[in-house]
Amino acid sequence: MTESKIRLYYKNVTADVIGAEHGITAAQFGDLAAETGPLIAELNQQRAAGQTAYRDLPYNENYPADVKQLVEELGGRCENFVVLGIGGSALGNIALQTALNPYMYNLDDAQRNGRPRLFVFDNVDPVPFGSFLDWVGDKLDKTIFNVISKSGRTIETAAQFMIIRKLLLDKLGPGGLRNQVIATTDKNEGTLRSISDEAGFRTLVVPDGVGGRFSVLSDVGLFSAAMCGIDIDSLLAGARDMDERVSCEDFYKNPAAIIAAINWHYYNHGKKISVMMPYSYALKDFADWYRQLWAESLGKARDLKGKPVNVGPTPVKALGATDQHSQVQLYREGPNDKLFTFLQVENFNRELKTGPAPAPELGYLADKDLGVLYNSEKKATEYALLESKRPCLTVTFPEVNAYTVGEFIYLFEVATSIAGLLFKVNAYDQPAVELGKEATFALMGAGGEEYEELAKQIRSLTEVDKKFLV
Repeated sequence: MTESKIRLYYKNVTADVIGAEHGITAAQFGDLAAETGPLIAELNQQRAAGQTAYRDLPYNENYPADVKQLVEELGGRCENFVVLGIGGSALGNIALQTALNPYMYNLDDAQRNGRPRLFVFDNVDPVPFGSFLDWVGDKLDKTIFNVISKSGRTIETAAQFMIIRKLLLDKLGPGGLRNQVIATTDKNEGTLRSISDEAGFRTLVVPDGVGGRFSVLSDVGLFSAAMCGIDIDSLLAGARDMDERVSCEDFYKNPAAIIAAINWHYYNHGKKISVMMPYSYALKDFADWYRQLWAESLGKARDLKGKPVNVGPTPVKALGATDQHSQVQLYREGPNDKLFTFLQVENFNRELKTGPAPAPELGYLADKDLGVLYNSEKKATEYALLESKRPCLTVTFPEVNAYTVGEFIYLFEVATSIAGLLFKVNAYDQPAVELGKEATFALMGAGGEEYEELAKQIRSLTEVDKKFLV
């Protein structure tokens, strides 16, 4: 575990760097501090009142203890670990694996060092899931399925589970089903809780009061991480370290408050798109995790008083250096309507040098380290954006490890809460998601007159009019 800290660098959003038209002046920063400072205190008060349960996850001793006990019980009999979940039940698991285990982890026994392969299925596309089932069919007794759903009614996860349940019953019988499935669900109630109790599944807990997008530091994310050898103690220690920093009510010492305030300022000044661009393959899936966190928390039709507002910055992911060749043309010469957040790594813990130059024109690149090249590309892209008066933030990782990843997760979770207070919206609900869920239930034949009527409405609206089919 390292105690080196991730840092936020925000000079490149200031008027001194990109001019007063697009940059934030000292006076404007003063206004942002005056607006945001009391909200830090308000969020701390909400936390003390038990209204932000996710903030206490790094201090909960039961979750990591339960996870470690299960990991020990499974021992060497698990060669494949499969997560069935979607949204907040999947994105954090994927991001942790990409960040903290080797790129070839699933394919190289030596890199896994006796730990299971990890598969996360967060969709119901039958092609990849079917391909996996073809492969795993004769390996079921060495495969653990972790079904994650607080209610058990999440339709995608329920459908996947029903396929796996039948497969296990057909091939291994009721005992095999019981041995190979672990459910992460509500502690006391819900469909998956009832199924688990009846079948005798071992279970972990989706904590009360913690939405899926805030749940990665609970059993939801810790179990797959620990199964795959990730140091969850260090992960939680990093989150605790960040908690101290983001609880500080001095605006200029609180990185979460600064991130939230800068995003809020630019949203109100015509830059409603927030691009996260890691210059680290290991961090690329945290841009996906951030997209759900930001979009689902801040995109709201009504404010806290019920007034129509239709607000919300649009989160976009990019990856350096890949998207220098697919997006930066737009980012520099298209609309100046974006705020950029780079993720940069100082030490990649791997030196990989180029060989001798095969042509004189490439002489400058001979015997150069790829990590140095990668960070030079980040600086070059940042410089190009600044030349075009595009505001940029950078979150710097001294290195990517469990501790700094824990810091990052907690930083952006709290930044989201503070942004919610600035936008005056409920950052913890997702009412607009529900209609799509209900519509899917209706189309799939869920019972009841209400669903039957909804299905009729959907079909009348979505029926193909051949006049418009070319």
